Amino acid sequence: MTTPKISVVMPVYNVETYVAEAIQSVLAQTFTDFELIVVDDGGQDGSMEIVRSFGDSRIRIVTQANRGLAGARNSGIAEARAPYVALLDSDDRWHPEKLRLHYVHLEADKAIGVSFSGSRMIDQAGNELAVAMRPRLTGIRPEDILRRNPVGNGSAPVLRRSAIDAAMFFHPKEPWRKCWFDENFRQSEDIDLWVRLSAAHGVRFEGIAGQLTEYRIVGGALSANIVKQYLSWTAMLDKATLYAPELVARHGDAARAYQLRYLARRAVQLGNAELAADLFGQAVRLEPKMFLAEPRKSATTAGAVLAGKVLGPDRFRAISKLYLKEAAA
Repeated sequence: MTTPKISVVMPVYNVETYVAEAIQSVLAQTFTDFELIVVDDGGQDGSMEIVRSFGDSRIRIVTQANRGLAGARNSGIAEARAPYVALLDSDDRWHPEKLRLHYVHLEADKAIGVSFSGSRMIDQAGNELAVAMRPRLTGIRPEDILRRNPVGNGSAPVLRRSAIDAAMFFHPKEPWRKCWFDENFRQSEDIDLWVRLSAAHGVRFEGIAGQLTEYRIVGGALSANIVKQYLSWTAMLDKATLYAPELVARHGDAARAYQLRYLARRAVQLGNAELAADLFGQAVRLEPKMFLAEPRKSATTAGAVLAGKVLGPDRFRAISKLYLKEAAA
């Protein structure tokens, strides 16, 4: 069995509506020297029957009891045979050129540990939304990752295995099991790893042009989930004080402000004007300079929050997308 050049890791848990599209986007890649490791994370729907129906020899299935997204990614990475590992969540999709462009990028500069791209947003039906992630691509420092997370989402990065292994640890309760993502996090597990790699291990992050990931916004989200996301992010920041205390001391408040602004924009999308105003107010009090650093993104958020105060809920939801065409993570 020859060693593939890229291992694609895809956790699967109750995603029968979307998983076929995700797999099709991998099999449609112009770069074909890959393995696709599908981690069955103990779901109860028909997702795995769909996976098996493809019958492609490059697809490998790993089955486990439910461990959550971080645990499924860890299992997939542990099984990966390639020098590069690409992550794809099973409700997202890739542009056909994604793997080829990241492979060229990583091969051209061996100092790059994490290659990523921007992302387009799609709705439940797979239709493109007027929202995209266009992150900073070069000159990325640990504080940039903490403050703005340019990687953006879990389906955007392609990782150099030798680089991420610097952050590998053994599970505290199952010491035979290798981990990269912290399984204590049900959210914010990705930025926790990115900050550790950059701040504690000096791993270099660099992006490539284009929106090569299609990140699906799944309906049914609740405002309560925004609060949970913020609490998880705060736990990540608390953890970072243990291995990068100076980084958090200097940039923690600004990072918190940008996270609050991001969540305020999500609250706008949910039509929760009161929550959006509260979150954005906290953000501005922590980091008023965001209007100078990112005037357009900050102004559009402020406009959406203001609209929420003067319009009724129905009209507010109807116009929210107009304010958020240039959304950023």
